[in-house]
Amino acid sequence: QLQASGGGLVQPGGSLRLSCAASGSIFGLNAMGWYRQAPGKQRELVATITTAGSTDYTNSVKGRFTVSRGNAENTVYLQMNSLKPEDTAVYYCNADAEDPWGNPYDYWGQGTQVTVSS
Repeated sequence: QLQASGGGLVQPGGSLRLSCAASGSIFGLNAMGWYRQAPGKQRELVATITTAGSTDYTNSVKGRFTVSRGNAENTVYLQMNSLKPEDTAVYYCNADAEDPWGNPYDYWGQGTQVTVSS
């Protein structure tokens, strides 16, 4: 349902832009965003953006990463600047929604590897 792309290998201080697009409409969409999971660590929230445009970031990426919605329906981007080795992880796109009865559900992308290394 969600297709993520844009990962790769970059040197410290470099930039990458991740993209995520849903293959179709998502009923009851509340927010889209990005999570990451480094080896041996739990998956953590990186950034989210609601359908109203409100954003939230984990503290470690504030001022360096920017999450945004695309013009196409159900697309989200993550612009990552000033990358650090500790940003190395698999990044997952997420869509947070609720069904007609108010029950929450999620869609997840397949993950894209980001490696920051010299």
